[in-house]
Amino acid sequence: MTITFITGANKGLGRETARRLIEYGHTVLVGARDRRRGEEAAAALGARYVPIDVTDDASVASAAADIAEHEGRIDVLINNAGVHGPMGDPSDLTAADARAVLDVNVIGVVRTTTAFLPLLRRSDDPVIVNVSSGMGSLALTHDPDRPESRVVAPLYTSSKAALTMLTTQYAKALKDIRVNAADPGYTATDLNGHSGPQTVTEGTDAIVALATEGPGAGTGRFVSRHGDIAWS
Repeated sequence: MTITFITGANKGLGRETARRLIEYGHTVLVGARDRRRGEEAAAALGARYVPIDVTDDASVASAAADIAEHEGRIDVLINNAGVHGPMGDPSDLTAADARAVLDVNVIGVVRTTTAFLPLLRRSDDPVIVNVSSGMGSLALTHDPDRPESRVVAPLYTSSKAALTMLTTQYAKALKDIRVNAADPGYTATDLNGHSGPQTVTEGTDAIVALATEGPGAGTGRFVSRHGDIAWS
């Protein structure tokens, strides 16, 4: 039985990923900061709720200890929790704005990954999936034919560019773990006011594909529902 832990899994992409992976036969642990929403999502999905705030060292350590006690390991870690931050003209951005976004989207991934590595290393086929975005791609955000080029979201785009690079570095260093990044694409979620043309199911295609690959699949990749994306 594959045991999968997903951060930010009480709604949107995280919740739909959880639903689909349960259909694949995974034992899914729903990670969420909001206890009420996390417990409701877990109950509706047939999963177990694990409290976690990826911006808090003690909370992340407690989540890892909880899983160590109950499941003993995880096979798949999906770093999905994310925030958008201010959009548009960056003239009024503050250091506090930047810290708030980076603490979830980048530092939170580091914090969670470090805490969960011992649990992953108890797996026969450990996998990390970082939910990034084409909004962090230099190529896509400079292509006038792509929707990514028409959005100004300075902190979100910067954080996702950092996350894709972080993924490549983990993939190079962690030879015993497959580490890949997923681009959900422009999906209708709370993050964009449900303006995206893709359904939440379509938005989870790449995440689910990376989470269900068999042993020997590649590491250090950036994948959308349409295939691999160049690291640029």
